[in-house]
Amino acid sequence: MRPRRCRTARGCDRSRRPPRGGGCTRSRRTSPGQPSDLPSGFTAKAFIRTVSYQRRMSFRTGPSVFKDRAKVSFDYLPEKLPHREGQLQRMFSIFRPVGDSGLAANAFLYGSVGTGKTHTAKRFCEDFRVYANKQGRGLDHVHVNCRQKMGDDAVLLHILKHFDARFPDRGFSIPEKIDSLRKWLEKQQVHLVIILDEVDVLLKKSGSELVYTFSRFGEEMGKGNVSMILISQRWEAIDRLDAASMSTFRRTNAVEFPKYSKEELEDILRTRVDLALHPGTLDRDIVDLIADVASEYGDARYAIDLLERAGALADEEFAGEITPENVRGAKASVTQSDLHERLAETDRPQKLVLLGIARRIRRKTYITTGEAEDAYGLVCEEFREKRRAHTQFWKYLQDLDAMGLIDAKKSGEGVVGKTTMISLPGIPAKLLSDNIEAMLKRRRSIQ
Repeated sequence: MRPRRCRTARGCDRSRRPPRGGGCTRSRRTSPGQPSDLPSGFTAKAFIRTVSYQRRMSFRTGPSVFKDRAKVSFDYLPEKLPHREGQLQRMFSIFRPVGDSGLAANAFLYGSVGTGKTHTAKRFCEDFRVYANKQGRGLDHVHVNCRQKMGDDAVLLHILKHFDARFPDRGFSIPEKIDSLRKWLEKQQVHLVIILDEVDVLLKKSGSELVYTFSRFGEEMGKGNVSMILISQRWEAIDRLDAASMSTFRRTNAVEFPKYSKEELEDILRTRVDLALHPGTLDRDIVDLIADVASEYGDARYAIDLLERAGALADEEFAGEITPENVRGAKASVTQSDLHERLAETDRPQKLVLLGIARRIRRKTYITTGEAEDAYGLVCEEFREKRRAHTQFWKYLQDLDAMGLIDAKKSGEGVVGKTTMISLPGIPAKLLSDNIEAMLKRRRSIQ
């Protein structure tokens, strides 16, 4: 039978029967300068599109100082935690009955920002799971940041979604969520370790009822117990537990995380440099400089953030190596970005309250709630905002305290009557007020 003619193009005398090794070459719409043999996996259109993008690219590319930038991200969990071996061993002593006998255990980790509390808790749970499995016991853990998941309901929902990502966001009360968790643990026959990070935010907002409920799971369930690791920057956070909850958190189960020394920060940085950067892109002197800057706070997170940002600045300059000037630029950038992230969590009325506090406290260590409320009134007039009543103002103060943007505590001796004294926890008042003013004015110009 005579083959039909190809209809791809008028006048084509090729048969519609495909030649050996491919289709009709006339049907390939090649462009001038395109090679006859396309790269593997490319169609003609894809090849043309890729070449076009390369010609139109509006940015320069070059080699990066990073070989694996993920190794300096906050989410990366190292296999080894330098200078936290003692805390890990202490936690094993506390939790060993969980693996050996299936009993519940609880620990309270406290220390300043960047002292390794969160990473140590996660690393411990990963390693302790291996130990528990060798003892014939199933173990799982879930980490909850109470600053991001504010309130009992949000904490419970996050835990339930750890087991079932499709668990509905709405439609279940807190008792129903607790019952769902209990049934799930009974079904799985697993011991759950719940890490409540920045737990003082939860305790300030909702009290200690949820902590108490978790501590009593074992009494009602037998197997499938729940253990807890509470994490806070402040030792005093444990005092927010009620008497019933406090009985399960013996003070002997508290694990302190002191600030890192400069030498310890250098060790941590060198470990991350080996993992994240190409050889020859960072001199030893730069590691010393970053450690020296971060040692003022003893903050490993700050040191690693400086390293990452300095590397990013070096890449922007196509320098091929990190310089002291990159570190200085990173220092300014990291401080601003961290503050912006925290302020982004606040709404406009909370920003107005915080701006009033920042302005009034600039030359003081503490101010009273009365002084803060007066300053808030002046800010409302300046920005033509309706001033809220005292009850609502007090709620804003509690929210800002729970978020860690202010520190509010009852007055002690030397102050007549009972009042709340307000301070700023490590945030320069001028830096805070400048950032809030810029955010408020930007929002007003958009409106």
